[in-house]
Amino acid sequence: MKLKNIYERMKHYNVSGLSIAEIDNGQISNTECFGFLEAGTNNKVNSNSIFNACSISKFPTAMLVMKLTEQGILDLDEDVNNMLSSWKVPHNELTKSKKVTLRNLLSHQSGIIDPEGSFTEFNPINGYPSMVVLLEGRSSYCKLAIEVQYEPESDFQYSDAGFCIIQQLIEDVTGKPFKKVMTELIFKPLLMENSTLEMTILEDKIENISCGHNKNGELVDRKYPIYPYPAASGLWTTPSDIAILVIALMNALNGESKFGFSATRSKEIINSQGCKEWTGLGLFLDHSEQEVEISSLGWGIGFQCMMVAYPYLETGVVIMTNTDLGVHQLEGIIGEIYNSLTT
Repeated sequence: MKLKNIYERMKHYNVSGLSIAEIDNGQISNTECFGFLEAGTNNKVNSNSIFNACSISKFPTAMLVMKLTEQGILDLDEDVNNMLSSWKVPHNELTKSKKVTLRNLLSHQSGIIDPEGSFTEFNPINGYPSMVVLLEGRSSYCKLAIEVQYEPESDFQYSDAGFCIIQQLIEDVTGKPFKKVMTELIFKPLLMENSTLEMTILEDKIENISCGHNKNGELVDRKYPIYPYPAASGLWTTPSDIAILVIALMNALNGESKFGFSATRSKEIINSQGCKEWTGLGLFLDHSEQEVEISSLGWGIGFQCMMVAYPYLETGVVIMTNTDLGVHQLEGIIGEIYNSLTT
């Protein structure tokens, strides 16, 4: 890594721990770890240390959807109500001409808007919500019923609720818990051994899991904030595991997938969707004259992370920190690292 005085920059931003994985020539070319899992301890970050990925969770969810589409189990452009059985998207005037589909859910253009104050971190008093209860607005995590509020594909509204719908749909069509399907079809085949959606993870692997910290470098409440929405923001993982997933996408684009992922499906993920050219499926895009950049950002209580890759150049980087700086990733230490690697 080119960034000099990394520890000085970590001290400047009050960042306790940092982990990085770089991709070059379609392979993990370098991993680097700095700092500690918990401030005030000697528990050092290593390449197997697990961080909260927050909304980067949407990337593996999109890959899982495409895998199930590849198998003929799902259809990107079918009305999701044809596949949902436990809950249905309520019909209204806005869904008469345009239906909610997996494609517009994955690209945040489904007409769904998250209610204000919804999708907060796990509260032990309130327990874990079922997706049906959550979508019906009968949970402290989402107090209003989810419904279409603008015509699908007419606008972009970033939505965790949309990914909760995807999660319920996958559970309905497979008859299995979402986390089990993800483990069977994505984590295990790709040997993503440090990735989990288990919400009881902290009871089993606490010795190598990073605690969350605020912008002052202080531990956050309950130390390990969990978001009980696996498909939207429930992933705990390492930069190397996210890099493995990125490389799987790169290999598929080259027609060299080792886990049955076609070039056609993979290209859909990085193609502009609907009304926004910068939105792919579970990813965001930036097009230049020569290359497409894909990215995914995670930002939650106590954590920030970023994945950026150039799939056709077969390069990229994944950066994860256990500190929420309160500013956009590119305005803090993650931005400094990213700029040092790309300039």
